[in-house]
Parts: sequence; structure tokens; C-alpha cells
Amino acid sequence: MKFFIDTANIEQIREAASLGILDGVTTNPTLLSIEKGPFKETLKEICSIVKGPVSAEVMSENWEGMVEEAKELSKIADNICIKIPMTKEGLKAVNHLKSINIKTNVTLVFSPAQAILAAKAGADFVSPFIGRLDDISHIGMDLVRDIVTIYNNYDILTEVITASIRNPLHVIDAAITGSHVVTVPFAVIEKMFKHPLTDIGIKRFLDDWKKVEK
Repeated sequence: MKFFIDTANIEQIREAASLGILDGVTTNPTLLSIEKGPFKETLKEICSIVKGPVSAEVMSENWEGMVEEAKELSKIADNICIKIPMTKEGLKAVNHLKSINIKTNVTLVFSPAQAILAAKAGADFVSPFIGRLDDISHIGMDLVRDIVTIYNNYDILTEVITASIRNPLHVIDAAITGSHVVTVPFAVIEKMFKHPLTDIGIKRFLDDWKKVEK
């Protein structure tokens, strides 16, 4: 399973990259709005840190505008992947961008039907948002499971990015389900390191080491 970080914070991205776990980055307008400086410069710096896909989102609501934005964003770096909303106009843009070899990530996916359409249109990635489904009392991971099953049934090459991850259990469930990618906030990555038995074990070894004759 590939491991993306869901942030536009350069410090967090550098830290994740230093761990040797980072395969890509996902950003969105909200994440970019938090950071200082022109957003294109931020994206350019992110792309210099990470070799894998870096998702940058378009804001136009019609497909022609999305395509023009995508062309400009793709000039930032070779590993830019264009984030496109799951709408009829969005899929028209995906179809066109595929014909000119610009990679796309269809975002805000909340049903298997949407995932099927995105794949048929030629999306390289599709992003089901599981946390937001959990928030309204649906089981978000069921959506990932259904999409992965459908894609496997037909050898569809579109990769599933499990998004809107809220905790380490979401990461584990996504891995068990067969999601190709998870995109994880930095705070969740930090939680994945933790286990009380690890802390207890380290403390015990350190305490015992003090008793060793030097």
C-alpha cells in the first residue's frame, strides 16, 4: 500500500519524507490556505521533496476551466496530479486530460457508482472520503471495500486513495481492504508510532541498563 501525506505544510512533508514512508502528497484549497506564500511556490517546493504524485486541485466549475487550470498546474512539476471534483463537468475534464497525458485524482467520491464513472472516464486515482461518511453514521470503509472489489473484478487500473482518514484504525482497515493508497494527516502518522507496550519496554530496558556494571 502506498502512503501519501494529506497536508501542504513543508515541515511536515520533510519530516514524513525523512522517515522513508512517503510515496506522495495530497493537497486541497483548505490545506494550501493555511500556509504562507503563493500556492504555486508551495506546490513547487513540495514536488521537489517528494518524487511521487502531488495532488493539486482545480477550482473551476466547468470542464473547460478545469482543463485550463490543470494545464497551468501541470507546468509546476512533472509529478503534479490534478485533483478534479466528482461532477459531470469534472469527468469531462478527466476525459480530456487523459488524452493529453495529464494525471488526475477524482476527489469527493462517496459512492461506488461515482467511482465506476471516474474510472471509466480515465482517472488515475479516485478518492473516497471515509471520515465524512462516518460523520453521518455511514461506515466509510464499506465504500472503499466495494470500490476495490469492483475494480479488481474488471482489472481496472485506477488506484483507490482512501482519504479523510481520522485515526490509525482507518489506515489499518484500508490496508486490510486492499486500498492502493492511504492519504494521512501528519497527526495520524504520529499516532501510528505509539503503543503503550513499546513505551513500557523502552523504559524497562533503560532502567535495567542503569544496573549494568560499566
